[in-house]
Amino acid sequence: MSVEQEDQTAQMPDFGGRKFLAVLDGTEECWVAVTFAAYRMKRTGGIVKLLVVIEPDDFQHWIGVEDVMRAEAYEQANQWLDEAETKIAQIGNIQVEREIREGRTADEIEELISEDKNISILVLASSTSTDGPGPLVSTLAARGANALPIPVAIVPGILTDSQIAELA
Repeated sequence: MSVEQEDQTAQMPDFGGRKFLAVLDGTEECWVAVTFAAYRMKRTGGIVKLLVVIEPDDFQHWIGVEDVMRAEAYEQANQWLDEAETKIAQIGNIQVEREIREGRTADEIEELISEDKNISILVLASSTSTDGPGPLVSTLAARGANALPIPVAIVPGILTDSQIAELA
């Protein structure tokens, strides 16, 4: 390698630790966000961080029922994470991190971003419904522009995988 090539390599940023965060919630649009994050990381390097948040309202029952419902929620969360990892693996050799949390989704997203300084972009997809952009996009938007210290990429939920591949 020439000195000039070494200088160019030294100036290139290392994106190895950079993460794009995608939230899995079972909606159609969450898969669009995962696909976009995966294609971007394939192209630019980095990690796709997958998050599932189990809302506490799901467990407001008797103790025995609460335990069963919590176990079912974790089973569903792991199923979504497995499906997302399979989809990402089909796109390329992309590193994936998984996380399951309990709490309010927007609160847990903010907390995770404050804990993991390598998360550089939150990727969401808009709803395909005509009722609005979707509950997660609406909730985060309602918190204001300064609620998150990173950019939020909102991908149209109607995009196909091939359209995403072209954009990313």
